[in-house]
Amino acid sequence: MSKNALFYLALLTGLVFLAQSMLNDYYQRILSVVFINIILTVSLNLTNGFVGDFSLGHAAFMSIGAYLSAVLTLPPASKASMMPQLPMWLSQLEVPFVLATILGGLLAALVAAVVGIPVLRLRGHYLAVATLGLMVIVRVVAINWTAVTRGAKGINGLPAFTNLWWVFGWALVTVYVIWRLVNSSYGRAMIAIREDATAAAARGVNVTAHRMLAFCVGAFFAGIAGALWGHLITAITPHSFSFLITFNVVVMLVVGGMGSISGSILGATVMTLVPEFLRHVETNLSLGGHPLYGLSQIIIAVTITLVMIFRRQGLLGGREVQLPRLFDRQRALPRARVDTAG
Repeated sequence: MSKNALFYLALLTGLVFLAQSMLNDYYQRILSVVFINIILTVSLNLTNGFVGDFSLGHAAFMSIGAYLSAVLTLPPASKASMMPQLPMWLSQLEVPFVLATILGGLLAALVAAVVGIPVLRLRGHYLAVATLGLMVIVRVVAINWTAVTRGAKGINGLPAFTNLWWVFGWALVTVYVIWRLVNSSYGRAMIAIREDATAAAARGVNVTAHRMLAFCVGAFFAGIAGALWGHLITAITPHSFSFLITFNVVVMLVVGGMGSISGSILGATVMTLVPEFLRHVETNLSLGGHPLYGLSQIIIAVTITLVMIFRRQGLLGGREVQLPRLFDRQRALPRARVDTAG
């Protein structure tokens, strides 16, 4: 790891430490949601931005990760009272949070691999509709599999394991893994598929395998985000993972810039913090003595529309932020020229 990377890692760690020390529980929860949205947006960018597949299944993978981690981390006494029909081995099983989180991500990736065999034969809006159908299927299963999910009542009373350090750590892992993957031979093949799948296949790229890899890796981190979200809110229901979550993540991705990891981080941060700020504004404003509830949604909708009209490529437009240039521009510029020439 380079000195610059260690410097930024230490800086971010210090900022998280200060946030945990100085912010109250409300602002810490908002910051935790920012990190969870970064995980979701960066992982979805691998499929939608770098491969060019338009997937709408992230909410389904979140649901899978959240439910599995919830069942695995609940104490046996709570499972006995809430889910008496659980198999004996599962009702007595209680695993550490980190293991439950990883298993939730792995199950989401496994479902993505099974579903991806038929679904990834499609492209464009056909794929979008198919993955949207996956979300509906997972939701119906969660509603009707009452022995495990408690149906529409959901699972409440989850241990509040998720904190700033957990979401910060998993956000770092997500960004690092996606960055390494994108900047490898696999990532170059994915970008080639996005630009022209037929030409990539003619050059020997296994299009199906690379699309499946991106789909499963994205699903894994979506499952991780679902587990973190469930143990942050401490309650999950089938309605917690609706199309609205997927829509919000897609908006974050588009606003930040598809095909840019930096853009995903920026879009997730801006589109999480701005609505919270606007909610405070609308409660303090009034018209004729009535608070302007809903004003924040109108402002956000208009802003997104303007971005789509005047800045379709997003805020960063597929570019990455080169942080070392902020501190050592003279040394970074020659490297950038070499990279561009290559």
